[in-house]
Amino acid sequence: MLHATSLTSLNGIRHAFFTRHGGVSTGLYASLNGGVGSRDAPDCVAENRARMAAALGVHPDRFLTPYQIHSPDVVTVEQPWTPDAGPRADALVTQGCGIAIGVSTADCGPILFADANAGVIGAAHAGWRGALTGVIEATVAAMERCGANRNAIVAATGPMIRQSNYEVGPEFVDRFTSDNAANAHFFTPSVKPGHAMFDLNGYIAARLSSAGIGRIEDLGRCTYADADSFYSYRRSVHRNEADYGRHINAIALSD
Repeated sequence: MLHATSLTSLNGIRHAFFTRHGGVSTGLYASLNGGVGSRDAPDCVAENRARMAAALGVHPDRFLTPYQIHSPDVVTVEQPWTPDAGPRADALVTQGCGIAIGVSTADCGPILFADANAGVIGAAHAGWRGALTGVIEATVAAMERCGANRNAIVAATGPMIRQSNYEVGPEFVDRFTSDNAANAHFFTPSVKPGHAMFDLNGYIAARLSSAGIGRIEDLGRCTYADADSFYSYRRSVHRNEADYGRHINAIALSD
């Protein structure tokens, strides 16, 4: 698992951006697949998630992820749910101790948030659609409703697909530039005519900064480029693989 220095330095906060290593899954899912939506054996996924929960010092029943829908929707967590009954949302926040909240990714951008002084944490799944429609701002607002101060929030972005591997078509570019002409800054020309390379992390960082988050750390790892360490939806498509694993990126307040 990977850690952000900015979050590790905070008292009472545990977190991890889990890689694909350290689990029991095999084949395409080897080995720490946490995706309940994958076609991996459910028993393997449950054991993998239990190992991740243990790494964060929580019971497996209190290791929570939502049913993600590429939305700006955020849920404030007060009570745990079963792994197959998560709310439909793309971000979670909580002020409850002993609960780990997380999001699953396989190219999209995971963001972990913490205001250690207020005892409020958050986790967001920021794919292009969620980032564009406001999941970052909605997460920060939900944390504020729990007592956080956005000026004190630390945010860390984990492994995601990077610009050198994220080719998109002209309609994708148009969607971003029609929302804000300044978004053209996040695209560079592709060798394929009419296409461009998208800087997802740069876009996420800009949205975080605009939301008033002053301390932002990027782990700088690419899910597509590093097949040994990470799952990647886009890489699985390019390889014509039947499915792909999912990473869990999670954070908890210590009891």
